[in-house]
Amino acid sequence: MDTARRTSTLAVISLVSGLLGWTFIPWLGSIVAIITGHMARNEIRRDPQGVEGDGLAVAGLVLGWAMVLASLFAVLLVILFFGGLAALVAFAAGMTAAISV
Repeated sequence: MDTARRTSTLAVISLVSGLLGWTFIPWLGSIVAIITGHMARNEIRRDPQGVEGDGLAVAGLVLGWAMVLASLFAVLLVILFFGGLAALVAFAAGMTAAISV
């Protein structure tokens, strides 16, 4: 007898939130995708014969974590850029003061 397996609702929420994390609600969608993705994978591991959707959960996790890492990398680049810009301005101000002496 072949019983139908249901798709995990948490896995679907994870995937949809991961997609929303890249479009309309970046941070919130990514965090929801990560949390629900882990919850979905645990749900699927507990009942592998009755629940499917591991691929959806993994896709949501990947999208969520990729957005978080991309955001942190972008923040780091902005800090480095403006930190380097501030150092350049300070260096130029020091050179101008040394030339005028």
